[in-house]
Amino acid sequence: MLELDQQQTAARSWFEALRDRICAAFEAIERDAGSDARFDYTPWDRTDPDGSPGGGGVRGVMKGKVFEKVGVNVSTVGGRFEGEFAKSIHGAGEDPRFFATGISLVAHMTNPRVPAVHMNTRFLRTTKQWFGGGADLNPPLPRAEDTADFHARLKQACDAHDPAYYPRFKKWADDYFFIPHRGVHRGVGGIFYDHLEGDFDAGFAFTRDVGEAFLDIFPQIVRRRMDEPWTEEDRRSQLAWRGRYAEFNLVYDRGTLFGLKTGGNIDAILMSLPPLATWE
Repeated sequence: MLELDQQQTAARSWFEALRDRICAAFEAIERDAGSDARFDYTPWDRTDPDGSPGGGGVRGVMKGKVFEKVGVNVSTVGGRFEGEFAKSIHGAGEDPRFFATGISLVAHMTNPRVPAVHMNTRFLRTTKQWFGGGADLNPPLPRAEDTADFHARLKQACDAHDPAYYPRFKKWADDYFFIPHRGVHRGVGGIFYDHLEGDFDAGFAFTRDVGEAFLDIFPQIVRRRMDEPWTEEDRRSQLAWRGRYAEFNLVYDRGTLFGLKTGGNIDAILMSLPPLATWE
């Protein structure tokens, strides 16, 4: 077991509580759709390269009627970065010790008219400490109303803390969630932030509000679209779009690389990959 201080414990507890509430909301959607699907939870432990306990987490996955595959992971890990990787991490170039706790979520939907989504928030400590995360909407068939509502709710969360946050973090998401070799964005954006340093309480409060915003708006969008009729052509578009999503996560995503480089659980790291995809 990792020994956690008050700040680390508070962040971990929040991420775990947010996981519980999100999973309950998603299971309620399945109930309303006539499905008895529930999340299956798999705990995992990590050992640091020197053999000492390195923390761990819980991988939660549900495959249902509305959610073709949704994963909600929480993890709390610590130890030392190995080799040159430490130099790529904020504040770890001279001292490779680290701590990280967070929640990561990806939902791939059955109905192509329901947007997929990604959300994660995290707290990290090296010789520095910071919060990071965000949420972005990934519809195979974009709808202006869904995009506008998703962004409006994230903007509301940002504006409560700093009016400069939303335009800054929206641009960060637009720049980050881009597939250079395809020349396209992964979805319709959202917000992305990292290295939010300074006062712990302020960064933690903002990060909590990002989680609350996601929990508020995404289930509304799912319920709005989940009963809409769809065609086989819609499904083909969805599967092709999922191929692009997989390419981004395997080639460019920093969270995937972080998990692999720190000895995380492989199934949890690759939870973001869709259950079915095509390349044509």
